[in-house]
Amino acid sequence: MADELTPEQIAAGLPGTGDLMVLVGDAWWRCAYAAGGGNWALAAFYARRVRSVQRRLAIIRPKYAERLASFEATVLAGVFAAIEAQDRAAFDPAFAAATDEANRQHVETGYGYIRWKLSDETPKDLDLGPGR
Repeated sequence: MADELTPEQIAAGLPGTGDLMVLVGDAWWRCAYAAGGGNWALAAFYARRVRSVQRRLAIIRPKYAERLASFEATVLAGVFAAIEAQDRAAFDPAFAAATDEANRQHVETGYGYIRWKLSDETPKDLDLGPGR
């Protein structure tokens, strides 16, 4: 048995698109509730997490790289701007537009059965109030 991994073994150990998108969905949900609670630092943390995981996805699934870069530069940029300004009135429509665009892209890429929506239940493991 060789000590070095083959490219195929390395590829088999990488997370799949679905695995990474679960991380995106979790961070996206938490971002919304943190912003809603006025914890802008936490909202920014989770928005950056979404961006980071999507950038990882672009590396391991290059067929999505251009689509993900465009999403980041357009609709995700509006979410970041609203968070930076700590502007809830701007955040809500930017978040909704980004969610709608993600769902539209799911349809375009053949995954129309994946339709994301914000949970009615807030995360129970975080203080979502104004940051300290």
